Amino acid sequence: MAVERVKDSFKDTDVNVIELPESSATVALAAQALKTEPDQIAKTLSFLVDDAPILDVMAGEASTDNHKYKATFHKKAKMIPVDQVEDYIGGVCPFAVKPGVKVYLDESLKRHTEVYPAAGSSNSAVRLTIPALEKYSDYTAWVDVTKTA
Repeated sequence: MAVERVKDSFKDTDVNVIELPESSATVALAAQALKTEPDQIAKTLSFLVDDAPILDVMAGEASTDNHKYKATFHKKAKMIPVDQVEDYIGGVCPFAVKPGVKVYLDESLKRHTEVYPAAGSSNSAVRLTIPALEKYSDYTAWVDVTKTA
């Protein structure tokens, strides 16, 4: 299970994986369960770029701007089908991903000092500062590929 890999990746840190009794599978559910604003949820979307999987982590109320995405990655945005995500990445969160999966952090996250990314299951998360998210996600680069609602 992906959440166990994530917990293992944080075992020698002061980061605690929050396991919730209810679902946090959507931005709205996560915000409600974590008692925070939806935009503080750091949602992770999975894409294929030249058949290579990438993750884009963005603020909860942001959405992918196809023009910005194509300008950044030189490809049209192509999401990984949900039934293939685990095969490509290992789970949709920015931690403990398979080797070679690049993680990108979107500029929309910088509106917040702390965010809540998922932690490998549909009812888990971690609370991180932006510098901690950079550190623990082993991100590749900051990108600007979103529009806000």
